[in-house]
Amino acid sequence: MEFSNAKMKSLLKTQTDKRVSEEAAEELGEILETFAGDVAEEALAITEENGRKTLKPKDIREALK
Repeated sequence: MEFSNAKMKSLLKTQTDKRVSEEAAEELGEILETFAGDVAEEALAITEENGRKTLKPKDIREALK
């Protein structure tokens, strides 16, 4: 999984009127990738605990709690 620097820069720009460096955009992408991976692992565990083979949106929401 990879978040593009352009998308991260755009996301940051919607939150501020400041300029955003490429390094800041890259750092946000790396942090979001780690966070998303952790959430995905937890959501998959919830899916398995519930005896299902299909990951559902409710599993992701539950993983965030």
